[in-house]
Amino acid sequence: MRPKPLVAGAVLTVVLALVALPGLAGSRTPSPDRPIEAAAFQAFSIPASEGGSSAMIDPLDPALRSASYLDPNAEIAQPGQAAAASPGRPRTAQPAVGAQVSIKPPRYKLSGYASFYDNGTTAMRLPRGTIIRVCGGGGCLDRVVNDYGPAAYFRPVRVIDMYRPDFFAICGCPSSSGTTYVTVSIY
Repeated sequence: MRPKPLVAGAVLTVVLALVALPGLAGSRTPSPDRPIEAAAFQAFSIPASEGGSSAMIDPLDPALRSASYLDPNAEIAQPGQAAAASPGRPRTAQPAVGAQVSIKPPRYKLSGYASFYDNGTTAMRLPRGTIIRVCGGGGCLDRVVNDYGPAAYFRPVRVIDMYRPDFFAICGCPSSSGTTYVTVSIY
């Protein structure tokens, strides 16, 4: 047999939930539809259906016009005097300027032999990303070191290996050459 207070408490909880909660949750019975009173409406007519024409529209009342009203024939622009002629742009002689090259001084320089390498520019003593200028008998090129090398055991000791087209551009030598003497400026 169950204890009476436990059963009584459960019954009271159920009754309270059935009676109190629908009111708290906003549950209400729907209100009946009320008829709308006829006095709330007003009769009106549409002028287009009265048989009138647009030619019969009365002109605007002059008393209701704004202070800055323009007649249909009013001039918008007022006649004035012609503007004074501007003196024009003065002519000046520009100085002749020749082409100039400005190169910042390198941090330091290396001199030694260079050879070609088909995968980019390498310098054993310089980290990747270093900006360099390589000058040889055929000219100078600016490059960025993108690989590590050459090996120290090659003879003659090389300071740089260059991409093949770059090597022959600064070498100024025939394609049968394998090395050339260069100066590498490090920036």
